[in-house]
Amino acid sequence: MAPRRYNRLTMTTPLSPDTSPDIERLQIDGWRRMTPARKAALVSGLTEAALDVALAGVRSRFPNASPREQRLRLAVVTLGPDLARRAFPEVDGLDEQ
Repeated sequence: MAPRRYNRLTMTTPLSPDTSPDIERLQIDGWRRMTPARKAALVSGLTEAALDVALAGVRSRFPNASPREQRLRLAVVTLGPDLARRAFPEVDGLDEQ
């Protein structure tokens, strides 16, 4: 199979191993046709969904945590402990339960 070119970058491996090259090409063409506003809305929606799933995981692991503690734990998950600690010093006070 010949390498495919996307935005002047030659792709020699598929973006997803379980997607056929023809379908992958259609997907990339669809992304190219999107307006910048539509792409931003799509990324924003996916980001919100990922944060919702991460917060659900925090709530599952720490069912008795207050809403503030849940948000602090979400910060640890999404930012990493070092950056979360710098942004929210009270992260140091969380129990590991």
